[in-house]
Amino acid sequence: MDKQQHHQLSLAKSSRQRCNEWIFRDVKSDITIEVNGGTFALHKFPLVSRSGRIRKLVAEHRDSDISRVELLNLPGGAETFELAAKFCYGINFEITSSNVAQLCCVSDYLEMTEEFSKYNLGSRAEEYLESIVCKNLEMCVEVLQQCENLLPLADELKIVSRCIDAIASKACAEQIASSFSRLEYSSSGRLHMNRQAKCDGDWWIEDLSVIRIDLYQRVMTAMKCRGVRPESIGASLVNYAQKELTKKSSLWNPSGHTKIDLLSTDHERLVVETIVSLLPVEKLAVPITFLFGLLRSAVMLDCSIACRLDLERRIGSQLDIATLDDLLIPSFRHAGDTLFDVDTVQRILVNFSQQDDSEDDMDDASVFESDSPHSPSQGALFKVSKLVDNYLAEIAPDANLKLAKFMAIAETLPTHARTIHDGLYRAIDIYLKAHQGLPDADKKKLCKLIDFQKLSQEAGAHAAQNERLPLQSIVQVLYFEQLRLRNALCCSYADDDRKPVNHQSWRISSSALSAAMSPKDNYASLRRENRELKLELARMRMRLNDLEKEHVCMKRDMAKSSSRKFMSSFTKKIGGLSLFGHSSSRGSSSPSRQSYRTDSKVIERTCASTD
Repeated sequence: MDKQQHHQLSLAKSSRQRCNEWIFRDVKSDITIEVNGGTFALHKFPLVSRSGRIRKLVAEHRDSDISRVELLNLPGGAETFELAAKFCYGINFEITSSNVAQLCCVSDYLEMTEEFSKYNLGSRAEEYLESIVCKNLEMCVEVLQQCENLLPLADELKIVSRCIDAIASKACAEQIASSFSRLEYSSSGRLHMNRQAKCDGDWWIEDLSVIRIDLYQRVMTAMKCRGVRPESIGASLVNYAQKELTKKSSLWNPSGHTKIDLLSTDHERLVVETIVSLLPVEKLAVPITFLFGLLRSAVMLDCSIACRLDLERRIGSQLDIATLDDLLIPSFRHAGDTLFDVDTVQRILVNFSQQDDSEDDMDDASVFESDSPHSPSQGALFKVSKLVDNYLAEIAPDANLKLAKFMAIAETLPTHARTIHDGLYRAIDIYLKAHQGLPDADKKKLCKLIDFQKLSQEAGAHAAQNERLPLQSIVQVLYFEQLRLRNALCCSYADDDRKPVNHQSWRISSSALSAAMSPKDNYASLRRENRELKLELARMRMRLNDLEKEHVCMKRDMAKSSSRKFMSSFTKKIGGLSLFGHSSSRGSSSPSRQSYRTDSKVIERTCASTD
């Protein structure tokens, strides 16, 4: 506070010295103006001719002949009042982007409007703001910086809103122009966008990083409303956060040797919460690494719960592109807690799983009839399952990690997410090695997470000799290894011996294949098989109908002809057309006909039941 007062006094002293250089030296001053600790010895006539406020003050004290006036809370301080006084005296000075906001505010404060004098300071400053500043993005940014110390008056005079609208319009126009410059014709003569060309429409990102956070928030909101690309909004947020959150390394200080700056912490907390509220809704608008960085800062700064939950939801929706380093969020709590923030990671996984389930719950049955081998989310599930297994292996050696938390992370993903359980087995083995005092009941509960049937040959061989596993788990491993060996032997001799494969082995391989597919993929496969069966039954029914028609025609011909030669040829023809067997005598024609009709009805009922 002492430094600020000293700075104001030095400004007032320099202003007073400059004032003595341009006032009338041959005319004695008749009024003294006090502004923020500084005094100006001036004359009433030039001031009252331009300023309505000073005119009213002089008129109110006409009888007492006022000679001293104190102007409290004058916007811009002594330096701005000096410019206003110069204008009253008719002394020229330059209006620039660095002083136009102060001049607009001081002219409003001193009531230097057209009502009291033509071409007054207020109209001159407004004209410069509209015709010069609002047409240049850099000038608008500079004016916004000046408005930081002029609020709320600058907001009431709509200086801030006009500059913000101008910045948003200019940035949008620059993007449109840049997009048009990237249009080109292909070899076929079609117009397309060249994505490899450098986009120069986002040069304003660096300029906006100097604005205070509250004004920056309003600028970003205006840009969103104007339709600026989400990628550009995201790039600006990343750039702003990198410049503002420079002190984050000193915020968490477990040693306690250095004092934490609470004001800096409050500012950075506000920055994080504001940036999170400005994040575009579109995926991949900002890198997922940046989202994890914001989440770490939010946890470290103890930001609001809504802020952290929003980040967790955004990360969960694109967790398949995350890395192990992203998930390793340090725990900023008591020394007795885990090294990493396991609870936050669990909530992220829950968000991912719920998002996957919401995509699966679709009413359109045509989605399941796709011929693609996997659903769109299956690849993401595989990636996240590997990521989770690596994360479990990383946190498993932590002595403070409770079994319930470890199992909660492992059980978050659905059962069909893992096609192979080698990674999960490795993580559980590390946990058992680090927690050797674990009771046998807990070991059995933990090992139930592993599907030993989904272990590779190498992992199965390791598990069969792993003394850390419960005896029951080792028996399961040996059982499935034996079945795998038997299945391999049956498959190797199947072609030579022409023998069917063991039903139990077939069941194991089928169940493994089914487990490797999601419920949606499994349902789609059954739908395709059902469709093929329907088509085959329909073809069979058409063939039976044709045979019955031909049978009726031949019976009619037989009634017209009494020759034994025709009967012989008829019997041969019937024998050749028989679908289920050959007839050896005339007496067999009646049962054959009955079998046609009976089997036809059975097939028709089967088709009806499948429909």
